Amino acid sequence: MERTWWKESVVYQIYPRSYRDSNNDGIGDIPGIISKLDYIKSLGVDIIWICPVYKSPNDDNGYDISDYRDIMDEFGTMSDFDTLLSEVHQRKMRLVMDLVPNHTSDEHFWFQESRKSKDNPYRDYYYWKPAKNGQPPTNWPSFFGGSVWEYDPLTEEYYLHLFSKKQPDLNWENPKVRQEIYDVMKFWFDKGIDGLRMDVVSLISKNTDFPDANIKDFNAIINRYYANGPRVHEFLREMQQEVLSQYDIMTVGEGPGIDLDNGINYVDESRKELNMIFHFGHMFMDNGPGGKYDPVEWDLVDFKNVFNAWDEKLNAKGWGSIFLGNHDFPRMVSRFGNDKTYWKQSAKLLSTLLLSMRGTTYIYQGDEIGMTNVIHHSIDDYRDIETLNSWKKAETEGKSMDDFMELVHLQSRDNARTPIQWDASDHGGFSSVEPWLKVNPNFTEINVEIQQSDHDSILNYYRKMIAFRKDNPTLVYGDYRCLLKDDRHIYAYERFDSDGHFLVVLNFSEDNRLFNEKVGDNLELLINNYEQENEASVLRPWEAKLFKVS
Repeated sequence: MERTWWKESVVYQIYPRSYRDSNNDGIGDIPGIISKLDYIKSLGVDIIWICPVYKSPNDDNGYDISDYRDIMDEFGTMSDFDTLLSEVHQRKMRLVMDLVPNHTSDEHFWFQESRKSKDNPYRDYYYWKPAKNGQPPTNWPSFFGGSVWEYDPLTEEYYLHLFSKKQPDLNWENPKVRQEIYDVMKFWFDKGIDGLRMDVVSLISKNTDFPDANIKDFNAIINRYYANGPRVHEFLREMQQEVLSQYDIMTVGEGPGIDLDNGINYVDESRKELNMIFHFGHMFMDNGPGGKYDPVEWDLVDFKNVFNAWDEKLNAKGWGSIFLGNHDFPRMVSRFGNDKTYWKQSAKLLSTLLLSMRGTTYIYQGDEIGMTNVIHHSIDDYRDIETLNSWKKAETEGKSMDDFMELVHLQSRDNARTPIQWDASDHGGFSSVEPWLKVNPNFTEINVEIQQSDHDSILNYYRKMIAFRKDNPTLVYGDYRCLLKDDRHIYAYERFDSDGHFLVVLNFSEDNRLFNEKVGDNLELLINNYEQENEASVLRPWEAKLFKVS
């Protein structure tokens, strides 16, 4: 296994709109990020990944790009971006940008030209199809609800959009489109950025026959019709050859539809495509046939099976990404922990898991202080297009809207997008005016300022775990062995190589549990998420213990 900087790094993800507002317009911005770089550095992280900051009409908060070479007005200027990049590098950190290669905004110049006429030079930058028997070309459902086809009366044809109708899909079959995206990449790499996270990169190759879907389960539709198209690996190898191989950078591809069977094809080091992918085995396991607003039960055995299977699959051939939350999912302590009675313990337990697994660790902003899901009681307080479209669909279908609101509290992407809670002042210290999305009301109890000076805080536990990982490369590169695979309450695993041997024991329950497995001759407790030590074999509710084994 080749050793390199991006494998040993800890990544901190920033959602700029919600990080820090520097000019009091209620919207986070690039100067706001710059003002918090010393704080970010103090965490011990190596890489900052920022969600899209390009020009955008913000139908999907920046994932609908209207100009890949300019900065969104609300976020600042290109000069601000250059300052950010310089200041990050001065602090010996790296900056990774978020690129959206699958689709643009419908306000992008390419699409504005494309829709003008059927013989416009930009027409085949996108997918246009005539109606089929007076209906859309296929019966495919969009990620955001409704059809993936939008009728445009100007040329009397439909265009494809797997997401919002304001996010038309690019036609990667067209070599000019591929070259346009490669040129965009070069523009940013030549500026000095250190890598790219590529949005829904598993969707860039389409099945150009466009068959109708003959199944209803949305996740199955993604796997069968949208993801891992026939030319996706050809396109990624071309991208590597044309651009990525020319720079010392890291790449991570977001991969809806990527699973154990095909995932290795994206990251096998001998294939030279991507460094890492985000798969969603553990993030979609509570999704029923109707997607995230049709939840099903899961348990810890399911959760462990995902981590075990991926580690085994990637071992010695590729590299994994370890994450439990980001801007598209609920807050991890509310989803995988206990955000009430054992909020502090479970947030620390989850960070122990993140920072002791093999793979590159990704920490989402606010998780380092244990930010939780938000419970707004009116749909008017939500901004996320996916949430709002799902709400409209539920209304149309005559569902109980009180029950659906409970699902919104559990599943909405806005849970992860409420502004960062810096202190107990108005709006959590994020802004001096009403923010674009309301701050979680618990900001007076959960904020950075309170936790900075508390040695037992979640924030300082993250710092301790990050430093411990840095000091012990066994936690980065060492082998992984799961114990008690069928235990529904305890997640225990060993990390070991010729330089060290560690045992991690995590109690994912509200009860005391016993751990009596014999591991090594002696266990020395090095990390514990409770202040007071207890007997080694006894695990208190949501207790995390990391032992040195000898």
